[in-house]
Amino acid sequence: MAIRTMNAPPAGPRVPTGVSAGVAVYDRDSGTFTERLAPDARFRSASVVKLLIALDLLWDREAVDVLPPDDRTRLAAMLASSDDDAAGHFWERNGGTGVITRMVSRLGLTGTSGPPPDFPGYWGFSAITAADAVRVWCHLLDEAPAALRDAVLDPLRRATRYGTDGFDQSFGIPSAFARPWAVKQGWSGFPAPARPKGAGRGGVDLDRPALHTTGTVGAGDRAVVAVLTLHPPGTAYAAGCARVTEIVRSLRVPGAGAM
Repeated sequence: MAIRTMNAPPAGPRVPTGVSAGVAVYDRDSGTFTERLAPDARFRSASVVKLLIALDLLWDREAVDVLPPDDRTRLAAMLASSDDDAAGHFWERNGGTGVITRMVSRLGLTGTSGPPPDFPGYWGFSAITAADAVRVWCHLLDEAPAALRDAVLDPLRRATRYGTDGFDQSFGIPSAFARPWAVKQGWSGFPAPARPKGAGRGGVDLDRPALHTTGTVGAGDRAVVAVLTLHPPGTAYAAGCARVTEIVRSLRVPGAGAM
């Protein structure tokens, strides 16, 4: 789908000091962006990549019902509760980085890539941009077959408050706006990872704590929102979540209902 760009007024998103952010808000009614801040900056995806894992899994299937029951359970848990074991299962079974390669080609993503060669099993180290995240959501809403769309979006509309790892995933979109919404969140680096430090391929930061909120907001999924963030080392999870929610509340999101 062609996405047109609208120049935003100068105010822009309010990003707290010390936070790096990539932001894109797309109004599906007008076909324009209402917010853009570093939309092509590359961040490690954390669990946002689970959208691509799910799309790849279902790409050539007419309905989710053709999946074995265990896979249907894994898919729902991966999306609604950000289950890592389910993501790892599909990642390994479907060719690891090949998942990303296929989805980049299918969706025309321009800033997305698989994890660095040194970390082939780390699906959360894949790179993504806010602009690409919007494109993924727009594909789900406007281009995906109905059965595939529902299989992915239904769990995202009923996202649980806590992920299966115990982290609260209600920051950002769910804390800023009343329903209806659908979300796929991401978090990485809580606590700091015990591994060699450094940037990944393309300068993607693998060290600073990452928190992302992506999804749709409003009746008819009018707006698509993507806010990707990196925080200073040592940031507490709750503090980072509050900062992401602060950014989201500063955005112009058509159709959004206040909490």
